[in-house]
Amino acid sequence: MVHSRKSYRRGCAYQPRFSFAQALISWLGSLVAIELLAYLSLYTHYPLIAAPFGATAVLVYGIPESPLAQPRNVIGGNCLGALVSIVLVQYCGSEPWVMGLAVATAIKLMKLTRTLHPPGGAVALVGVMSNASWSFLFTPVFVGSVIMVLWTFVFNNTAPGRSYPRHWL
Repeated sequence: MVHSRKSYRRGCAYQPRFSFAQALISWLGSLVAIELLAYLSLYTHYPLIAAPFGATAVLVYGIPESPLAQPRNVIGGNCLGALVSIVLVQYCGSEPWVMGLAVATAIKLMKLTRTLHPPGGAVALVGVMSNASWSFLFTPVFVGSVIMVLWTFVFNNTAPGRSYPRHWL
């Protein structure tokens, strides 16, 4: 019992603390962004893309200073995930093993291009699951990523005490 209490306190010490105001600002920004992107995903008939965009919202609104939340990473990582999934679907289909190959390949390429963005792996998975065609790369992935970055830029730079991005490239 004593060990578990000490372990809990040590774990809490490593977790970031956010004020109520910070949480509210993150909530409002992500609410608007995801509502916009949900309409885009329905319009393009790729409803599953909403999940990776939700993960992107956690990064850009929850911890906008993170290297993984910067525009280069958001746009580049998501687009690489889409590109990988499209190529693999074209040549290998959408079998379960292709899903694993798509995520692993997307991670490798994001690391090599310094565009690591965890939701980019989810984009690769969604692309294979959806039998993505080339249109998937432009709309919803590229357009959705740009909308997310632009809205994050506008929203975070008008909110008190916040700025985004730390760097564009």
